[in-house]
Amino acid sequence: MKIKLVGIILLVVLSSCVSKKEIFYLQDVDDFNNTSLVYDQITIQPNDILNISVGALVPETALPFNRNFTSESQQNSIEIMKLNGYLVSKDKTIIFPSLGAISVENMSTTQLERHIENELTEGGYLNDPTVNIRILNAKVTVLGEVTKPGTYSFTEERITLLQAIGYAGDLTIRGKRDDVLIMREVDGIRKVTHLDLTKSDWLDNSFAYVKPNDVIVVNQNPPKVTSAGYIGDIATVLGLTSVILSVIILVTR
Repeated sequence: MKIKLVGIILLVVLSSCVSKKEIFYLQDVDDFNNTSLVYDQITIQPNDILNISVGALVPETALPFNRNFTSESQQNSIEIMKLNGYLVSKDKTIIFPSLGAISVENMSTTQLERHIENELTEGGYLNDPTVNIRILNAKVTVLGEVTKPGTYSFTEERITLLQAIGYAGDLTIRGKRDDVLIMREVDGIRKVTHLDLTKSDWLDNSFAYVKPNDVIVVNQNPPKVTSAGYIGDIATVLGLTSVILSVIILVTR
């Protein structure tokens, strides 16, 4: 009876341990060293808010093509910039001074920059203009087993999946690292994929870089992991087993 009891306890302890293979990221990353990066083009989508700044050799000539701010502090405020930004309509157009309606369909911010520069030059509005465009309301939502679930804004042209998870404080010990769900909507089409973060092959996946309005969902590991937490090495397991055996011996004497 005692032997059976000890065996059952050992089985429970060992089965509740989380393998390092379940929690370590990019375990085969050395196989992907010195590989070329491929960036998926990020196209402008409806409801994007664009900050468009126009420059010229004579700065004063570009003033009619720039939204005015009452102070430098307002110019550096993202929220104020959003209010003064160009909202992309459902039919993927913006209304730009002098040029009127401009279609942004299938365009990246870089392509739209070149397009506006050409229109301003060919229309005789400016000589050698420079246009800079940034999406002001880009955001990613991270849900599930992360430290700080929520929606996070970013102004960079692109961020990586690991950066987005970092914004949320990393996965908890209960997070299922081998099955992270990502949902993405592009041009009215919803795409869903599952990535195994313990491996590195997803680094070549188009979902390795976050796009605006992506949703990342981290599901929970099986109940045995949830209830047990992480036991880091065999020494810890043996120590815990020793304590349990000592208690059993004292109780069953």
